[in-house]
Amino acid sequence: MLGKFFQKPAPGENDRVPPGQHLTKGFPIMTYGAAPQISIEEWEFRIWGLATPKVLRWDDFMALPHHEFTADFHCVTRWSKLDVKWTGIKVTDLMQLIEVDPQAAHVMQHCYGGYTTNIPLADLIKEENFFAFQLFGEPLPVEHGGPLRLVVPHLYAWKSAKWINGLEFLQREESGFWERNGYHHRGEPWAEERYSL
Repeated sequence: MLGKFFQKPAPGENDRVPPGQHLTKGFPIMTYGAAPQISIEEWEFRIWGLATPKVLRWDDFMALPHHEFTADFHCVTRWSKLDVKWTGIKVTDLMQLIEVDPQAAHVMQHCYGGYTTNIPLADLIKEENFFAFQLFGEPLPVEHGGPLRLVVPHLYAWKSAKWINGLEFLQREESGFWERNGYHHRGEPWAEERYSL
């Protein structure tokens, strides 16, 4: 199986591949349940919790600066893909539109289809994180989280929520879908934070 779908890192790539990971030759689609279908016209993004409530429509979101990103992508199921090319909007640019209560320390990502996953606020607002709407120069496919997903390159991919449509700001950590089902609360690949103890 390693030769057909996966490969070992080439010389010079070892420092980019976390422990226990293999490089994928494709871009596997990992989804729980059916991929939700949402049109751009219906799409909205909500902010609530310990933040001033706000609803952004697609045009509001797309009015933010667009950037090209190249980032490595690590799945908890032990595959990694290097140099994934995305187009998106920096989380830090979105945060300039949001008034967050100083007590907020965690965020619950909410998605179409009912999926949720948590993330510490400090992990969310890193400069390298972004909301992606294109993958390799094409509109982000539904199977990969289109029309919009979060990408958090420094954590395992389940923290890069597909079909994202809202951020709920919280004072304390709460468990999202996978965290309630045994996955680690943070998910840092280099520490192999795959599952809760």
